[in-house]
Amino acid sequence: MAAKLPRPTDAELEILTVLWSRGPGTVREIHEVLAKRKPAQYTTVLKLLQIMAEKGLVRRDEKQRAHIYEAASPRERIQQQLAGDLLERAFNGSAANLMQGALSARKASKAELAEMRKLLDQYE
Repeated sequence: MAAKLPRPTDAELEILTVLWSRGPGTVREIHEVLAKRKPAQYTTVLKLLQIMAEKGLVRRDEKQRAHIYEAASPRERIQQQLAGDLLERAFNGSAANLMQGALSARKASKAELAEMRKLLDQYE
């Protein structure tokens, strides 16, 4: 199993979401996407990316003048890690309580429920 990455902060997760959806990019490109959603300072995005590189959450390609950043792990790996952490911290390791909490927090669509049933059948 690969080494456990540090849990990303909310701000770091926003940056990772941009990188997962659009692929590698410069600080300016990432900042432009984030700024469309909510106010964000360029220097803040730069500093967060530098911290994320130190943590191993992103990789930085320094070959060009404008460094290119990319997510170091696929979305699924980070989501799995976050779900596992939440499962342990908030639900005392109970997957049933986690699912019940998730379903009571927001109504699931018929398609989502069908996907959950399919996944449960696969795990049995």
